[in-house]
Amino acid sequence: MARQLTYAQRLALISKWKNPPGPSEQARLERAERMVKDAVRRHEPFRGLDITVAAKGSYPNKTNVRGDSDVDIMVKLNDPCHTDGLASWWWGQPARYTGPWTKAKLREEVHAALTSYFGWVDAEHNIAFYVPEVLGSRPSIDVVPCFKWVKYDLAAPEGEHAGSVVYGRNGKQIINWPELQLTNGRTKNTNTSYRYKFVVRVLKNVENDLAAEGVIKALPSYFSECLIYNVPDHIFLAGDLDDAVRSSLKEVYRQLSSFMGPQVMWEPNGMKRVFGEDQKWNVKDARELIEGAWHYLGYGD
Repeated sequence: MARQLTYAQRLALISKWKNPPGPSEQARLERAERMVKDAVRRHEPFRGLDITVAAKGSYPNKTNVRGDSDVDIMVKLNDPCHTDGLASWWWGQPARYTGPWTKAKLREEVHAALTSYFGWVDAEHNIAFYVPEVLGSRPSIDVVPCFKWVKYDLAAPEGEHAGSVVYGRNGKQIINWPELQLTNGRTKNTNTSYRYKFVVRVLKNVENDLAAEGVIKALPSYFSECLIYNVPDHIFLAGDLDDAVRSSLKEVYRQLSSFMGPQVMWEPNGMKRVFGEDQKWNVKDARELIEGAWHYLGYGD
C-alpha cells in the first residue's frame, strides 16, 4: 500500500510540482532538440526537402516533470504527405505517390543522419530510434521518422487537419496529432489560469511514485494528460490549487464510473478517444490510477 501524505506534506509537494523542470534541465532538453535538428540539416539526402524537426509530447507541452524528462522528436517529411486512400480520391488529390521517399527510405535516411552525427544509435525499436543519454549534457532522445498526415474536413481551418503518421517496423500505422495537442493544451491552460498543466504534473508525479512502489503498473505519462484534459475548465478554477487537484481527480473518477463517460473522453488533440483498441491503457488502469492518487494525496476514503 502506498504511503499517504499528510496535509502539510501534500501542500509542500503541490508547491514543488507547480512548475515544470528548472532552467538547467530545460537547457538539456533544448540542447537535445537542437542536436537532432543539426543532424538532419547536415544530412545531404535531406537537402531541399520540406522536413519538420520538432519535439513532441510532454516537453513542448510543458507537462513534463522533474527527473522524468526524456525527449521525443519527430522528423516529419511533409511532402509527400499521406492520407486515407478513399479520402484522397474523394477530395481530388493526386494519385498515390510513386517517388523515392518510401517508408523504408525515410527510416533508412533518418538512421544514417543520426548515426553520422551521434555515433551508434539503437535502431531495434519498433517505432523510434533511441539516442542514449549523455550525463550532464543531454537526456536520451527518441527520434521518430514520420510523414505528414492529412485528414480532410470541411469544418476544419483550410479544410483539413494536419498530423503525422509513423510506420512501425512491424508494419503497423500510427497516426498522431502533436500540433493539435500543443494548441489545445495551451488554450485549456490559459482558460484555467494555468492550472490545467499544473494538475497534469501533479498526477504524473503521483503516478511515478505509485508505480515505483508497486501499487499500480507503470503507465505512459501521456495518459495522465489525457485524463485531466477531460476535466471541464470551471472545475480547475474553484478554490485554491489543492482544491483544483482534489476536484479534478473527483471529476475524472465520476466520468470513468458513468455509463457512457469513458466512451466520450478525448485526448488533448481532440481527434482520438482516450479509450480504444489501439491504446496502451484501459478504463481499469485509469480507475486504479485515480483511486491510488486520491489515497496517496491524503484526500480520504
